[in-house]
Amino acid sequence: MKATRVDTSVVDAPVADALTAATLRRLPKAVLHDHLDGGLRPATVVELAAEVGHALPTTDPDELAAWYYDAANSGDLVRYIATFEHTLAVMQTREGLLRTAEEYVLDLAADGVVYGEVRYAPELMLKGGLTLPEVVETVQEGLAAGMAKAAAAGTPVRVGTLLCGMRMFDRVREAADLAVAFRDAGVVGFDIAGAEDGFPPADHLAAFEYLRRENVPFTIHAGEAHGLPSIHQALQVCGAQRIGHGVRITDDIPDLATGKLGRLAGWVRDRRIALEMCPTSNLQTGAATSIAEHPITALKDLGFRVTLNTDNRLVSGTTMTREMTLLVEEAGWTLDDLRTVTVNALKSAFIPFDERNALIEDVVLPGYASAS
Repeated sequence: MKATRVDTSVVDAPVADALTAATLRRLPKAVLHDHLDGGLRPATVVELAAEVGHALPTTDPDELAAWYYDAANSGDLVRYIATFEHTLAVMQTREGLLRTAEEYVLDLAADGVVYGEVRYAPELMLKGGLTLPEVVETVQEGLAAGMAKAAAAGTPVRVGTLLCGMRMFDRVREAADLAVAFRDAGVVGFDIAGAEDGFPPADHLAAFEYLRRENVPFTIHAGEAHGLPSIHQALQVCGAQRIGHGVRITDDIPDLATGKLGRLAGWVRDRRIALEMCPTSNLQTGAATSIAEHPITALKDLGFRVTLNTDNRLVSGTTMTREMTLLVEEAGWTLDDLRTVTVNALKSAFIPFDERNALIEDVVLPGYASAS
């Protein structure tokens, strides 16, 4: 796959008949699948790396942003994940975590996001001497500071946290324990992340059974680097309420044009299991070939509960505004399509029903109505 730098700036020029870039930027957005350690500001990485003595490929923020995108654009999930070495290196101290968490929220607010779920693996942030609980407490403190500043600026955003266990390591149950311990302090759910192929979700069944007993919702990365068996295990063995990515569900739809569904695809659609789809990221890891042909459009048209997400804003050189722009320009999406995936995301968010409904009725629907 050719590596080309994505320009994440959006100019005020028409991108569709009635949709301008300025309109897309203003639309209220919801993101369910976004990694904290994949969304740092390039300048922040440069500054924090200098403070901790970590060597970077370049110390120019613009060049670093380009390096990230090009390095991740390999068509291979394992190589994509390897780019996180540098962001994680600057997220090992209290100061680094506070700053990156606060900036994370402010960047969402600037992009028009009104609800976000941020995920990260606490076990990857222990090299500076913090304990697992201290990592979670510090990130929550930074997120709270960001939400307070965003609200004061007139761009409020609600951010909930998903704690991740790394599926190829042995601390998944510890991460699940943290999710339970902090479920009343901003943590809204759980996930497992890392290389899919060779590390099936059922390897961590005990952790998922524990979370179900404790009434903690969870999503599972599945159907990206590995196919239908990973989705089946995530849902039918582990009991996931959502699927991270899930693009390979199309393997169970022999003909997308006619929409004849296999049993697993029918289960996913009919039970309204949200698919956390990340178009740009999927192109980078080889899970999709183009925005125009990305399964998100066909699955949306077939009635699946698809949601639109960024995955890793720095690594993929993207924003929610850019993901929307690409779908409008290259896949023919309309304002109604964008509203649908935004409402889908809030319907499947891991916060209480009344809070989800209030965001839909009081923020999202009025925001889209004013744009029509």
